Amino acid sequence: MEQKGDQLDQEIFSCLICLDLLKDPVTIPCGHSYCMSCIEGIWDEEDQRKIYSCPQCRQTFTPRPVLVKSTMLAALVEQLKKTGLQAAPTDHCYAGPEDVACDVCTGRKRKAIKSCLACPASYCENHLQPHYDAPPLKKHKLVDPSVKLQENICSLHDEVMKMFCRTDQQIICYLCSVDEHKGHDTVSAAAERTERQRELEVSRQNIQQRIQDREKDVKLLQQKIKAVNRSADKAVKDSEKIFTELIHLIQKRSSDVKQQIRSQQETEVSRVKELQEKLKQEITELKRKDAELKQLSHTEDHNQFLHNYPSLSQLSASTDSSSINIHHLHYFEDVTAAVSELRDKLQDILREKWTNISLTVTEVDVLMSAAEPKTRAGFLKYSREITLDPNTAYTYLLLSEGNRKVERMSQQQSYSSHPDRFTGWVQVLSRESLTGRCYWEVEWRGRGVRVAVAYKNISRAGNPQECVFGGNDKSWILYCGTNSSSFRFNNISTRVSGPVSSRVGVYLDHRAGILSFYSVSKTMTLLHRVQTTFTQPLYAGLWLKAIGDTAEFCKLK
Repeated sequence: MEQKGDQLDQEIFSCLICLDLLKDPVTIPCGHSYCMSCIEGIWDEEDQRKIYSCPQCRQTFTPRPVLVKSTMLAALVEQLKKTGLQAAPTDHCYAGPEDVACDVCTGRKRKAIKSCLACPASYCENHLQPHYDAPPLKKHKLVDPSVKLQENICSLHDEVMKMFCRTDQQIICYLCSVDEHKGHDTVSAAAERTERQRELEVSRQNIQQRIQDREKDVKLLQQKIKAVNRSADKAVKDSEKIFTELIHLIQKRSSDVKQQIRSQQETEVSRVKELQEKLKQEITELKRKDAELKQLSHTEDHNQFLHNYPSLSQLSASTDSSSINIHHLHYFEDVTAAVSELRDKLQDILREKWTNISLTVTEVDVLMSAAEPKTRAGFLKYSREITLDPNTAYTYLLLSEGNRKVERMSQQQSYSSHPDRFTGWVQVLSRESLTGRCYWEVEWRGRGVRVAVAYKNISRAGNPQECVFGGNDKSWILYCGTNSSSFRFNNISTRVSGPVSSRVGVYLDHRAGILSFYSVSKTMTLLHRVQTTFTQPLYAGLWLKAIGDTAEFCKLK
């Protein structure tokens, strides 16, 4: 009761314009009181009409009333201020812009605490009391305050809508059920709500079950993330260790070669210097002998000449210099050549094995592969630009259009010899390897073409089944002729039903082991799909049947 008294005091002594305690209070002719500055500000705006009104009860006055400060009211406000009274908060009991206002309050409206679906109206605490006291009103349905009560009123009959038309799936009033919706399947809104409530509960159960399932999936994916991270970290660590060992091994071999070269260098230089020293000594001895013989040749005494000549003419054994080659020798260049050969072989091994390593990495797939696209636009997201490798082309094939187009010729082309070249069949492979998800299209003209994918290690010569596209377990082809199509793998042919088109689309999901061939025109028609396991990167291939036939990898981007 004390609290209610405080609220009542706050309302009595508050200005309804500024919502603060009265300052210089004045009472206008209708009996309502305001701050002098507040009411004067309102009336200053009404000066043009010369009609002045009360903001609360809307009573008008002419002429403008003279305002005199209410001494008694001002004294009461000052006295109440000393007791700690403050202005009532604006959101304490009155409705703000975001609140539902009481439909019964006059003047400044209070907040509604309930809305009645039967009335339909919203009520503050004071005006709601009859719904608790009067027996007829006790049956009304009270809900939380709502601004949408008017939506429950029929716009045609101005009646509360308590019926539901299942035929038209809309809420109606009783009059609608016997008028516009006559003969329709109608029930009470409460009955329909009960039915929908059951459906709602089922939906909620389904949603809750899906939430539980998705939460389990999230936890599972989190575990997968941790497992992938652990596995990747371990693979990186182990790979770094292995590569470090390889680097150390190569460094060790490099050190061994260097040591052997230096050791052999020292031995050979020592041998050469030893021979050089012997030759120098021999030269000195020969020069001395030459000087003595020269002196003897100038001796005039014949007897003395003949006496000394035998001993002076005898020469010491000559040093063997037959091993000295006056031509330029390569010395250790052969070692360099051997090391270069080793480097080339290592590069070849690394190049070959690196593809397998890269493929193994890309084949790690924690989640299931995505579904195959359904539209050409979907396939084009995976389009690849493919070119032909001249080193693989049969010599009667001519490449053009940036190595995207091939034509079968009647004359042999001037290709250089290469181990990758096909020598027995009129076919060619792409330069690019294909892994992951890829899509490309081939436009062909002539009597027939084989659109192929193959491993790079397919044979280039020899037994036809070993090297021709489709004749072995290293290549898959779709044959397109003028009147028929067929699929071939490992020399087993399967007839393909479907429209023969001059453009063939090829979709590859290497990781999932899916290879699909499509006829491409205004629509895409699946001709044949392969589900297998690819163990190596694939290469696109083309085979032409007759002279003048052409095939081209289309530009799709």
